[in-house]
Amino acid sequence: MSDTTSDPFSAAYASTVAAGYTFEGGSIALGALVQGEDANADAQVRLPLAMMNRHGLIAGATGTGKTRTLQGMAEALSDAGVPVFVTDVKGDLSGMALPGEPKGFIDKRAADIGQDWAPRGYPMEFYSIGGAADGVGIPMRTTVTDFGPLLLAKVLGLTDIQESALGLVFHWADTNGLALLDLKDLRAVIQHLTSDEGKAELTSIGGVSSQTAGVLLREIANLQAQGADAFFGEPAYETSDLLRTTPDGRGVISALELPNLVTRPRLFSTFLMWLLADLFADLPEVGDADKPRLVFFFDEAHLLFDDASKEFLTQVTQTVRLIRSKGVGIFFCTQTPKDLPADVLGQLGSRIQHALRAFTPDDATAMKATARTFPNSPYDLEEVLTTMGIGEAVVTVLSDKGAPTPVAWTRLCAPRGLMDPAPAGVIASTIAGSPLSARYGTMLDRESAYELLGARAEKAAAAAQEREAAEEAAAEREREQRDDARSTSRTPSRSRSRARDKSVTEQVLGSAPVRDFARTAGREIGRSILRSVFGVRSR
Repeated sequence: MSDTTSDPFSAAYASTVAAGYTFEGGSIALGALVQGEDANADAQVRLPLAMMNRHGLIAGATGTGKTRTLQGMAEALSDAGVPVFVTDVKGDLSGMALPGEPKGFIDKRAADIGQDWAPRGYPMEFYSIGGAADGVGIPMRTTVTDFGPLLLAKVLGLTDIQESALGLVFHWADTNGLALLDLKDLRAVIQHLTSDEGKAELTSIGGVSSQTAGVLLREIANLQAQGADAFFGEPAYETSDLLRTTPDGRGVISALELPNLVTRPRLFSTFLMWLLADLFADLPEVGDADKPRLVFFFDEAHLLFDDASKEFLTQVTQTVRLIRSKGVGIFFCTQTPKDLPADVLGQLGSRIQHALRAFTPDDATAMKATARTFPNSPYDLEEVLTTMGIGEAVVTVLSDKGAPTPVAWTRLCAPRGLMDPAPAGVIASTIAGSPLSARYGTMLDRESAYELLGARAEKAAAAAQEREAAEEAAAEREREQRDDARSTSRTPSRSRSRARDKSVTEQVLGSAPVRDFARTAGREIGRSILRSVFGVRSR
């Protein structure tokens, strides 16, 4: 869309831009209007602090300077006393902790746009999600209980019935004094409630079917595979620690180190949902403030929304829409606007669009769509978006009156901090010197649902073994008693039998024929012995 009544390279349009970006309240400098080969230092492009909680977008192809724009804005906010949170996906935002190095191209740019550039380091905190596995930094964790069943159901992509079952699990654990600190606690409770004992305990309030429990356990296992075990636990991070300023009034820049984000997007989306939801729950309403309480910058934001569930998109959209009333601003940094859901794009008041590349028909279509989303301007935006240099962008923001500012091809300010990753030693010393290291550095594993249910199961198993042993002992005594009874009943009959046998023998041996036979046999045996001994024939 072009306005042919004005020439974007004319003095008249420069005056229009200068007036459009002059605000009554505080603001941060973005750069100066480009007119031909040079910039017009009299036409400064700025962003009002009061409108930064209306959120924004920093977009552009790889290598066009998006991350340096993010860095420059974060530094300017810190100078204005606004705390900042940035996701450091590539690790090169850590250099803000050190003063930048004077270079010829920086001096030339500063002179061209009228920037009073001087090297400066900024107060920083370095964080990681859960621990060193996700980067070097102070661990950011939360408990399963604090995360809550509703948010967890959205992360797990549960149906309404499954979400209801998960809520029942949380309710039962809370009622029975079982703390859900980490995912193994949650798994233990689900497994218990599907056992015979657990089913009996839920008879009055419902139950959890084995099929639903199986789904919950599988989804939890998938989340654990993304590294969520490191995120859920104690000590839980207090999000109020992000709202810190230094004694000299500068806002602290908190950098979340995310070297493994590409391979673990679900963990990052889980973390983001918790962080924004927690801030929304804790912060009071502020209405229209002179400057935001906190500004988020999410670099490589497309990784948040790739393959995101419908529930996640709904939650992010609602949070982006509502959290501005708490004085929190969110800026998404990505390659093209189409990387973000349309509902999210509709909530963004500021646009900083770096150059795009149209190598394919799809790229050309995306570029045309991007150009059409800007307000009317005298630019041929399809041409401008493909010809801008590194560190240049097409800008439009919300003025302090809430109206879009004139579209301005802008040469952006150079960051004051180091534009390379900080040395590992600097990061390590910054972490070691932080007062938050002692509070969050060591993970705790106190007694919770997993241990309590395990102890209950061991006690039940021991009692069952005792009952089994007692039953076996009783059975053994009963067998012995039966054997003794049978032995006693057999003894008299055997005596009577022997007595009967003896009586019969005596009667036979005592009879006259037997006695006569015995005497005759005895005499014959005697004669035979005498003949054999003396050789005498008997008569």
